[in-house]
Parts: sequence; C-alpha cells; structure tokens
Amino acid sequence: MEAYKQEFIEFMVESDVLKFGDFTLKSGRKSPFFMNAGAYVTGSQLKRLGEYYAKAIHDNYGDDFDILFGPAYKGIPIAVVTAIAYSELYGKEIRYCSDRKEEKDHGADKGSFLGSKFKDGDRVVMIEDVTTSGKSMEETVPKVKGAADVEIVGLMVSLNRMEVGLGGVKSALDEIKETYGFEARAIVTMEEVVEHLYNRECQGRVVIDDTIKSAIDAYYEQYGCK
Repeated sequence: MEAYKQEFIEFMVESDVLKFGDFTLKSGRKSPFFMNAGAYVTGSQLKRLGEYYAKAIHDNYGDDFDILFGPAYKGIPIAVVTAIAYSELYGKEIRYCSDRKEEKDHGADKGSFLGSKFKDGDRVVMIEDVTTSGKSMEETVPKVKGAADVEIVGLMVSLNRMEVGLGGVKSALDEIKETYGFEARAIVTMEEVVEHLYNRECQGRVVIDDTIKSAIDAYYEQYGCK
C-alpha cells in the first residue's frame, strides 16, 4: 500500500472523520463504521485533505483534465482545496466548479453553478466524500452533462465502503462505471483501512480490535460485494 494511503487512513482517524462503533446510515443499514467528511474543519486538515485527493487523482487519472466538479454541499470545499493542492504539487491549474441546490437568478454569477463555467470539450473529474449507494450521481451527472459538451473522466471519493449499491449486487463505484461509463475510484478502500488499522495503535489506541473486526466482517457478510 502506498505511503500516502497509510497516512490518509490515520489522518481520517486523527481528524475524527472515520469512526468505529454502532451507526445507522441514511440507507437504514446498521454499520460498525462511519465516515463524515464534515469533520475536516481546520486549515491544516483541509490543506492535507486536498493533497491526498490530488495525489490519488494524479495516480488514477493523470493530468489530462480541466475541471474538478464537487457536488454541493460537502463536495464544494473538497473541490476547492484539491484544485489548490493540484497547482502546488503538480504545477497544473485546474478549475473548480460546484452546483447550487437552488438556482441563483440575479447577479453576474447567476445560474446553477459556482466557480468556473463548463465549456465544450472540458474533461471533468468529479469529486465527493464517500458514495454508499451511488444515488447522488443520478442528480449530478445529468446536471454536468447538460451544462456543456463535456467528458466526465472519472469520480474520486475518499473511501470505497465496498458494499453493494442500489442494484444489490455490485459496489456503488462499480455500478457508477456500468451506468455512466466512467471510472469511479477511491483514495482508499475499506479493505485497506482494516488491513492497516487492525490491532495497530493509532493516536495511542487500537481503533479496530477483535470486536470491531468481527462486527465489520459480519457487516460485509450481509452487505459486502460478492
């Protein structure tokens, strides 16, 4: 596993973004782990977050794209900090764009989007915190495609939860590729998280002990991708 992935796993725990215990997800599933990117709140955390996303995007998609699209609301700061990090790490200027939940009908920036406007021929990398079911793509892909004649290169999320999506068979990321025709990748997978943290101290404590590991295994027995 690449060093930046190991660092990112520990960073999520240190930032109180990735937690282990008993959680009820939006889908209604009872999960032994939960990720909340809204817990990145300080300048140094956001700077590091952008760097991890930029490295993962560079590794997976290279430099041949023009714009980062982060869906509202959590995707907005992620897209901004990743565009900054991409400039600093790789010397390439990438534009950022996000959608609005409510269309703005006045001013110079009226419309459905924040940041850069889409232009015909733009190559777009979409960026989100986590995708459990892939449902968010049902709204954002048509919105992006409807704005201009663009190509969506791929999607990057923080964590691949590695559980079945809406279809009940494949992972949400695999379903996205099958449905929309572009790659969907994650900085790390849950398998990598467990591999790195199981019975290993992080922040002076073991966050995945035998009890949590058993709960995770049971969860994947029920919801994991076959």
